[in-house]
Amino acid sequence: MALALVRKTWRDDRRAVIGWAVGIAVFTAVYSGFYASFQGAADLKQTALPPDVLEFLGVADLVSPAGYLQASVFSLLGPLLVLMCAVTLTARTIAAPEEGGALELLLANPVSRAGFALRRLGAAAAAITLIAALPWLVLLITVPVVGMDLPLSHVSAAGAGLIALAWCFTGVAFLVGAATGRRGTVLAVTGAIAVATYMAHALSGIIDGAAWLRWLSPFHYFIGTDPLHTGWHPGALSVLVGAAVLTAAAGIPLFDRRDLGV
Repeated sequence: MALALVRKTWRDDRRAVIGWAVGIAVFTAVYSGFYASFQGAADLKQTALPPDVLEFLGVADLVSPAGYLQASVFSLLGPLLVLMCAVTLTARTIAAPEEGGALELLLANPVSRAGFALRRLGAAAAAITLIAALPWLVLLITVPVVGMDLPLSHVSAAGAGLIALAWCFTGVAFLVGAATGRRGTVLAVTGAIAVATYMAHALSGIIDGAAWLRWLSPFHYFIGTDPLHTGWHPGALSVLVGAAVLTAAAGIPLFDRRDLGV
């Protein structure tokens, strides 16, 4: 029965998973493939915007290979796409079927509520992990092909950080869905948290006295450690993984005890 629930989740989500996977892989390949062409205008773009604006956008270095990848793939658009995918798929674990009236049929299977929630989350997390890993896998191919002078171990560190960031927000989205059973609430609350924490990370470097804000932001533990320049930071990754585990673990008893809208 456990495998049947997992397979059903994958079967129901297969079109969304394939669409997100193709889109994110193409995005990464296209942006990283433009590196050689972009270099001719990099210095001009570097000086065209004020330093504070570049710092806010996370693109303070556009010239080096590490700076280019951070600006184009890992700073804003890449994480945005991955997190949109993670939150959307996680909202389908509990909130979407409950809101659509299908949860009663799913819970008719001989499995406890907690077991059901854990299996649905596990199936979604596996798909999210695969999609979040695609930028890393694509870059392992394109970085040597386009001639970026960048250690692949640093690319792997940034890729692992993106996966951990996706897990973190997957846990948050699951917690909200388990507590409310409303897909719209999952998207709104998790999206608001993502925007607020990204702003905290971005503003912490340009506002005097606001440096402490970075410690409240998952984005600091993902990209604030500058893995493309400095490599692996296990402590920062552990914070993201720990947040994912804690929020997901908190969601299961909430779902188990809540009166369901079925």
